[in-house]
Amino acid sequence: MKSLIDPLLVVVALLNLAMLVTGRLRACIRLAAWQGVALGVLALPLSHDGVGFRLVAVAIITIALKGWLFPTLLLRATRTADVKHETEPYVGLAASAMAGVGMLMLSVWLGSRFELPVPTTSPLVLPMAFFSVLVGLFLIISRRTAVMQVVGYLVLENGIFIFGVAMAHEEPFLVEMGVLLDVFVAVFVMGIAIFHISREFDHIDVDQLSTLRD
Repeated sequence: MKSLIDPLLVVVALLNLAMLVTGRLRACIRLAAWQGVALGVLALPLSHDGVGFRLVAVAIITIALKGWLFPTLLLRATRTADVKHETEPYVGLAASAMAGVGMLMLSVWLGSRFELPVPTTSPLVLPMAFFSVLVGLFLIISRRTAVMQVVGYLVLENGIFIFGVAMAHEEPFLVEMGVLLDVFVAVFVMGIAIFHISREFDHIDVDQLSTLRD
C-alpha cells in the first residue's frame, strides 16, 4: 500500500489548487469532501505501525466525517442561505491560482528545510501538509462568504491531519479523534452562524457582520 502514498498526496495537492480557482461554493464543498476521502485512504499506508484496527477506525471515521457529514452540513447551509457563488472575493480567482503555485513552491522548500526526528514514509508528506495548511489559511482570509471560510478551515485541518498521521507514532488515534472532534464542533457552530447570518441579511457575506450593533 506504500505505493499509494505519493499518488494520494498529489491528488490532495490538485484538489487544493482546484479549490483556489473555483468560485462555486457547492463545487468547493464537494472538492473538500473528495479531499477528505483521499485523506481517509491515505491514513492506511502512511502510518509507520502498519494497518491495524485503530488505523482502520481512524480511516473510516475520517471518511465519514470529512467525506460525508461535514460536506452534507455545508451543502445544507448553502441551500438554506440560497447562495451558489463566492461573489467578489478579496483575492480574485486568477490571483488565487498564482498564489497557489507560490504556496506550493514555498511548501516544497519548507519541507526540504525541516529536519524531523523520525523520517516520514514519503518525501511529499511534509510539503503537502504545509501546502494544505497554507491553502486553508489563504481561503479563510481571501474569501468573503462564511461557507468558503469553513471550507478553508477544513483544508487547514487536513494539513494538520496529514502531519499527525505521519508523525504521531504513540497515540495517533487519540490525536486524530481530538482534532476531528474540534473540527466537528467548529463546523456545527459555523453552520448555525451561517443560518443566522443568512436569515438576518439574506446572504452570507461576512463583511455584513460589521453592521451588527449591540
